[in-house]
Order: sequence, then structure tokens, then C-alpha cells
Amino acid sequence: MKISELTDPLTDPGTSLHHPARYLRQPLNHHETKMTYNYRQILLAADLSDERDHVPRQAKHLAQTFHADLSVIHVLDNIPMPDTAYGTAVPLNQDSSYEMLETVKSRLKQLGDELGIDPSHRWMVWGVPGEEIVRLAEQERIDLIIVGSHARHGLGLLLGSTASSVLHHAKCDVLAIRLPDEVAREQPWGQPSSQRI
Repeated sequence: MKISELTDPLTDPGTSLHHPARYLRQPLNHHETKMTYNYRQILLAADLSDERDHVPRQAKHLAQTFHADLSVIHVLDNIPMPDTAYGTAVPLNQDSSYEMLETVKSRLKQLGDELGIDPSHRWMVWGVPGEEIVRLAEQERIDLIIVGSHARHGLGLLLGSTASSVLHHAKCDVLAIRLPDEVAREQPWGQPSSQRI
């Protein structure tokens, strides 16, 4: 299903984009059959470690649909941050940390280029992902945050810690898009892991 064919999952639960979880901060008017949203600033929270291109493609399409500006953030939580107070670096192996940082910068630049995101709307920050995403969303007056989610069983595992944190703390709407490999694993008609001969 294409996003252009997507109706509101709150009014039409049978229609969804890989079962997105959407949390709306705006009050719902139950007297209207169709809800309209006025998203002007959309933030894609990109996990570059396992990002395929599913979530970024959906973010780009939504930005085009709403004629919105698209921004992207990647939060570094696994690369040691330089200690700016003392002018020294925290990592034990400075060369490998520098290489990891350059790799992430390159991937973020490539993603931004592919999505047509202005360089001034690309952020790479250190910190706790959920907190930094919400902080940037407030700072930039974002209307919609888009995150990928790892759908597993149980509400606590449904979104993953980052998406769950964003969902609970953001003051704007959040769209969590289930990653396609997770959907495929849960479909009863999917390919079996092994075949009998």
C-alpha cells in the first residue's frame, strides 16, 4: 500500500502502513469523518546502524504529501563523546572512534542527499536518543516526528525504548513505522526459514 492511499488508521483501522502507531497530541473531532493534519515541519529520527530505506522513504513521501520541510536527526549513543572541558578524548582507541564518527557522518550525509534534505536540517548529536529527539523537535517546532519501530510482542516491546520515549515525551505528533523485516517475520504466509525436500 502506498502512503498516498493511506486513510486515517484512527477512523479506518483496517488501513495502515505496516501497522504504524500514531499518537496524536491534537484533540480529535469525532463528528468529522476525515481528519486533516497540517504538518509543516517533519523530523525523521534515523537509526543509521540498521536503517534500510523503508522509513526514510515514507518520511520523504509524507513531507511531499504535506508540502512540509523534512529534517533528519541521528543520535550518537554508542560513540564516546570528546571531553570538551579538558580538551581530551574519552575513547580508549581514538582512531577507531574517529573512524566510526566519520562513517556515521558519511551515512547521514548520504541519507540527507538521497532525501533532498537541506544540510542545515541535518543533525548529528550525542546523548540519549529519546531525549535528544524530543529536545530538537521542541527547539525546531516540529509538527511530526517519524521513527522506525521494532514490533515485538507486548506493549513495552512494541516500539522499542527510543520510539517509546519519544512517544511519551514529545509535545507533537509521533508516527512509529514498523520496520518491514519485523512485519515479514510475523506474517503466517511468509517464507519458511527452512524447507523440506
